[in-house]
Amino acid sequence: MNRGKNSSLGILAFCIGAGSLILMAEQALSQGASPEEMGLAIAVESRERGRGFGNFTASQTMVLRNRQGQESLRELRVKVLEVEGDGNRSLFVFDVPRDVAGTAFLIHAHRDTADDQWLYLPAVTRVKRISSANRSGSFMGSEFAYEDLGVPEVERFTYRYLRDEPCGELTCSVSERFPTEERSGYLRQLVWQDTGELRVWKVEYYDRKDAHLKTLTMSGYELYLDRYWQAHELSMVNHVTGKSTDLTWSDFEFGAEIDDAEFTQTGLRRVR
Repeated sequence: MNRGKNSSLGILAFCIGAGSLILMAEQALSQGASPEEMGLAIAVESRERGRGFGNFTASQTMVLRNRQGQESLRELRVKVLEVEGDGNRSLFVFDVPRDVAGTAFLIHAHRDTADDQWLYLPAVTRVKRISSANRSGSFMGSEFAYEDLGVPEVERFTYRYLRDEPCGELTCSVSERFPTEERSGYLRQLVWQDTGELRVWKVEYYDRKDAHLKTLTMSGYELYLDRYWQAHELSMVNHVTGKSTDLTWSDFEFGAEIDDAEFTQTGLRRVR
């Protein structure tokens, strides 16, 4: 968690508009807020800071690594469309290697209900819906589950602020969030966010038996449009299997020309 060039992305009215997370916490404490209210306030402020980007396109490199350190590489394109009043639409299209080229994954995120997800498999020219029961499964052989790929909407968790602690050259708040979806693969998650910009630096995932299953670390943040922080490096480590997946983002373009029709089940079949 080194700062370097880095820096992420009102349910409690007294917290909205605060200049920093430290000020938010001080205001919350002065008004007798509970750890649950403080955790919720942090999540809400993070969402508010990330709103208004409209859309963006980007490139992504995915490196899958097994316990022995052997690697396989995948390259894909990503398009994200912001939706007012609901969750975003996200489209992932694989280009490399040849055996997965043309595979496309579509997410219609929702704020208070489970995401709608579809996977297009060009080999069988079929669009497959990912059911809620399968969201904890591996996405394309990676250590990211299907449910990890959507935006963690505020309304789909309950929260509890735990503490502030150093994280590299920064100070991070540590909060606990609990998925409200019964079929989530996780009992809880621990989230580290710096107190200045609310960027997420680390997430620990605990399975339904409360065992530490995976850890996600994020780094290489850059600022876009003088407002939106984006991490360029993500690493997910599975502590049970010893496998890991690294995602490298590049070529962000905000305000790109995007056809809404691509974000439909029919559009998935035409993606190139």
